[in-house]
Amino acid sequence: MATIFDDILVRGVRSGQVPARTDEAREWFRNVSRNVARAKVNPQQILRGYENKKSRPLIGRMYHFFYDPKGKKTLPYYDRFPLIFMVGPASGGFYGLNLHYLPPTLRARLMDSLYDVTTNKKYDDTTRLRLSYNILNGASRFKYFKPTFKHYLASNVNSRFIEINSTEWDIALMLPTQRFEKATVAKVYADSRKMI
Repeated sequence: MATIFDDILVRGVRSGQVPARTDEAREWFRNVSRNVARAKVNPQQILRGYENKKSRPLIGRMYHFFYDPKGKKTLPYYDRFPLIFMVGPASGGFYGLNLHYLPPTLRARLMDSLYDVTTNKKYDDTTRLRLSYNILNGASRFKYFKPTFKHYLASNVNSRFIEINSTEWDIALMLPTQRFEKATVAKVYADSRKMI
């Protein structure tokens, strides 16, 4: 079954764009994704027909999953459908960069910086990001990462991990799949800007 990513990728190939390989191609995919997003993309569309389901995520790869935080009663807000780059293990779970906490323009800026730490420029199954907290915190070009750095408990993940292929990173980046509880997107973005 075709996914929303397949639809956008086919359009890109037809127009001569190769995902992630050039700044122009990245911008093309981001713009198309924004236009598709106006059709109200929901998490079920992402899950439907997507065969790249993983039970165990790997560092430097992008994932979607459903999450129900342990401390949701005391949290000011949270995202039920994170879009993360896996950073590494943490007590009881893992650290991830949840890109949903940034407005789309800042997501794109962070992603442009993250492309500098890919393991290769093939943009295939072998491509991932070289990530750690020290790498992110040690360079000013990654300054947008701070509001996205989250600790997730493995016991509170409510689905399998859906791995987003490296050719689809720029598409996923712009789709409005965030599902914030207890606050509006505008409030989350305003708080993130203050943190930066």
